[in-house]
Amino acid sequence: MLLTPDLVPVISASGQSARVDEKIAARFKTGTTVRVRNLHPTTHTRLPGYLCGKVGTVEIDHGVFIFPDTHAHNLGEKPQHCYSIRFKATEVWGPTAAANDTLRVDLFDDYLDPA
Repeated sequence: MLLTPDLVPVISASGQSARVDEKIAARFKTGTTVRVRNLHPTTHTRLPGYLCGKVGTVEIDHGVFIFPDTHAHNLGEKPQHCYSIRFKATEVWGPTAAANDTLRVDLFDDYLDPA
């Protein structure tokens, strides 16, 4: 199904999810250290550019979802795991960030490499 602006309120009200029931092996386990790939696509992405090259830790595996980067361009669902990655604030914002602060961002398999 192609998501059009008129469908957004309908889907939001129905509680539909991009989660899919496919048995796909997770690339990473909780506690694994990962590096965000240095990607700069010219098309739709859910990858925050400020995280490219940063190292974090897998905190939660949310399960398998439709990959929005391909789905947005009718290139297929490309189901894959989405993880909550914990980053130290100093890793993301540099040495002036509070040493004990962290940032958590949900990222897909295609955005990550083992660190």
